[in-house]
Amino acid sequence: MRNEQLAVYFIAGTPNCPRPIETILQEAIAGGITMFQFREKGKNALTGAAKKQTAQRLQAICREAGIPFIVNDDIELAVDIGADGVHIGQEDEAASIVREKLKGGIVGVSVHTMEEFEQAIKDGADYVGTGPVYATATKTDTRPVAGTGLIRRMKERYPQFPVVGIGGITLENAEEVIEAGADGVSVITAISLAENPASAAALLQNSFL
Repeated sequence: MRNEQLAVYFIAGTPNCPRPIETILQEAIAGGITMFQFREKGKNALTGAAKKQTAQRLQAICREAGIPFIVNDDIELAVDIGADGVHIGQEDEAASIVREKLKGGIVGVSVHTMEEFEQAIKDGADYVGTGPVYATATKTDTRPVAGTGLIRRMKERYPQFPVVGIGGITLENAEEVIEAGADGVSVITAISLAENPASAAALLQNSFL
């Protein structure tokens, strides 16, 4: 994984999308997203065969576009379909154990403190997602809003280690997150609910210029 692949990191599942998720992903790719995470959670989320089939369709779209396809939390699914990687939280197994199961795939970890950040590095994570940077309505069980201060501290201590901001990031505040040192911004609704996902992705990409 290259750091620039984290720049515009789109995360979505079917509950986040008012139109078919495949269509929104294709539009987001056209706009310039650099990585995609399939996060199938929340009310009316797909399970079983329907979830797997959707994952495979999205994976094929990402593969054709040459961007990494990451699965959120579901390590079994990621291994089963040969995803490019998996993103795990603090309640999941350590990155070192997940890496053995994935056999070389990308492992991302959600962290909320410097201690969790340093542990993720020790466990062999490829990158961390930290937040919520701002208030978010997508996840109702999140930790307190962290602002950009934690990102600054992380990058001061480990300037080379890839850090992505997540939570409440919009077209209006993405630049602040990048200025704090983040290698990328993770967004859900800023793209999935946008009238024009391609345009939203392009504007986020422009934040790095």
